[in-house]
Amino acid sequence: MAQPDWSWFERQFADIRGNIEKVIQGKSQEIRLALVTLLAEGHLLIEDVPGVGKTMLAKAMARSFDCSFRRIQFTPDLLPTDITGVNVFNQERGDFEFKPGAIFANIVLGDEINRASPKTQSALLESMEERQVTVDAVSYQLGVPFMVVATQNPIEHEGTYPLPEAQLDRFMIRLAIGYPEMESEVDILATHGSHSTLEDIGPVADASGAARMIAAAREVFVADSLRRYIVELAEATRQHPDVYLGASPRASIMLLRATRAMAASEGRDYATPDDIKGLAVPVLAHRLIVSADAAMSGRNAETILADTLDEVPVPVTG
Repeated sequence: MAQPDWSWFERQFADIRGNIEKVIQGKSQEIRLALVTLLAEGHLLIEDVPGVGKTMLAKAMARSFDCSFRRIQFTPDLLPTDITGVNVFNQERGDFEFKPGAIFANIVLGDEINRASPKTQSALLESMEERQVTVDAVSYQLGVPFMVVATQNPIEHEGTYPLPEAQLDRFMIRLAIGYPEMESEVDILATHGSHSTLEDIGPVADASGAARMIAAAREVFVADSLRRYIVELAEATRQHPDVYLGASPRASIMLLRATRAMAASEGRDYATPDDIKGLAVPVLAHRLIVSADAAMSGRNAETILADTLDEVPVPVTG
C-alpha cells in the first residue's frame, strides 16, 4: 500500500513560518513551536521581558492566516464580560440578545495577561478548555481554528498578578523569545527602523487550510511505546524529590498532541522519540511546581526536566 504524501503539510508549514520570519528575525525555533501549538489545537503563553517581540509574534501569526483576529489588552479594570460577552436588552425586540466578547475569533491575542485580576483571567478557562463560552446558561461554540496567544511579563515586574496553576495548565506551550543575536538585531534595526514590517506581510493560509492541517495532524501515528514514554516522563516528574507538583494527565495529552503536530511539520506521518524530547521542556516546565528547598538551591523546572530526560529510558522504535 502506498504511503500518504505529507509533503504538502511540510510545504504549507514552511510557507507560514517563512512569512512570520520576515517580521521576527533570528527566532526560527520559537516560531516553529508557536505554529505547532496552533496545529495541535493548543494555546500559547509567551513570557519574557518587555520589548523582545512577544506581541509582534502573535500579530505576525494572525496576519499569516486569513482568519479572524482579536486583541485583548489586559488591564486591572478589565471585566470578565469584556472577554466572554454579555446579554443586552434590545428595546425594539423586547428581549435580550447576546453581544459576543473579544474571545470570539480564530486567533485571540491576550496582551499582558498577568496585568488583569485573577477573576478576569479565569474568564478564559472554559473557552480554552472546551472551546465554548457559557453566558446565562447558554453555550456558544467557538470557531476552528481557535487559539489564545497570551503574553506576559515576568511577575517580578510591578503591577502584575501571577497566573493561577489552573490557568497555566491550559496553555499547551510556554516559551520565551529572548534577546536576538547581535547580527539579527542589526537586521531588525534595518527593517523596523522606518516602518512596521507587519505591513509588508499578508496571509499565506486561511481558516479552512488551518483546519485541514489540524485534522491531518490528528492522524499522525504514535506507537504504543512512545505513548508509554510520555507517561513515564510525566510519572518521573511526579516522583521527583525536587518537585512539589508534577505533570498532570492533561500535560501528557498536550505533549502527545504537540508531538503529532511536530512530526507533521517535518512531513512525517509518524512520531519519533526526538519529537517528544524536543517538546518536553516547553510543554511540561510551566506545569511543574518545584519544592521550596530545590528552588533555594537554584533548581528549576527546566533543569529537573533535563535530568528526567536523561534518566528515563528512550524507547527503541522500528
